[in-house]
Amino acid sequence: MTTETIAILMPGDMGHAVGRALREHGHDAICALEGRGGATRALAADAGLRDVGGIAGAVDEADMILSILPPSAALSQARAVAEAMRASGRKPIYVDCNAISPDTAKQVGAVIAEAGAPFIDAGIIGLAPGKGGGTRFYVSGPDVAPMLALDGKGFSVTGTGEGIGEASALKMVYAGLTKGTWTLQTAVLMAARRLGVIDPLLEEFGISQQGPLDAMRARVPFLPADSGRWIGEMEEIAATFASAGVTSGFHDGAADIFRLLAQTPYAAETRATLDKTRTLEQALDTYDKYVPSGA
Repeated sequence: MTTETIAILMPGDMGHAVGRALREHGHDAICALEGRGGATRALAADAGLRDVGGIAGAVDEADMILSILPPSAALSQARAVAEAMRASGRKPIYVDCNAISPDTAKQVGAVIAEAGAPFIDAGIIGLAPGKGGGTRFYVSGPDVAPMLALDGKGFSVTGTGEGIGEASALKMVYAGLTKGTWTLQTAVLMAARRLGVIDPLLEEFGISQQGPLDAMRARVPFLPADSGRWIGEMEEIAATFASAGVTSGFHDGAADIFRLLAQTPYAAETRATLDKTRTLEQALDTYDKYVPSGA
């Protein structure tokens, strides 16, 4: 099956960059902006994506659909796409690229299979295409050849096996380390501030943990911009760990940290509007105001 026309649902920070890369490599990259906000429309326009209206339009035109959106919406979007497939009779390849647990990936796959369409499980690791560091799609399922054919078109694609859920599992354990570390660092710093030892702690980190301290200064003040959409990802990671018989507590706690950060004024920022002059100390002062009373 050819994949000349590829739909990006939806063109957010990652999705629009993937769409741009595909367009630059000769694909007709489309999106469905019906009901979407101004920020999403601006990103789609910046990437040169062609708007086809709603999900039904995407199903009518696409050879392949890449689902790239917050994990909490992965299953509902799959159901909407499956309904459009049944209505139109078209069965484009559906690739779930969201940060979801293996169990959720299997649920999404079942929804798409019931509509009669091919399904590929995918997990994305790395920054969006064009932002440096490389973008890597890991894919799994009975037939991942259509995704492997996109390898080198602005990102890499690697197969991880034939089982639905394997690619999602890899994404979950990877993000369990990265985002789990960022939230643990945030919790440590917030606790130190509340206990009145933040200054000597930062001094000690400067002596014995300079690398992690540099990473904290570069990352912790800017987490709120992504915190809202990462809550669901932490919940999916917690469920993944629990299904493997490993404690979910680390990432239940990570979700709590992101919930707190999502309440701060900084959560209104986007990656494009981050105040890069904000210091770690300034951020912690603000975060402290949102710690629940009695905590």
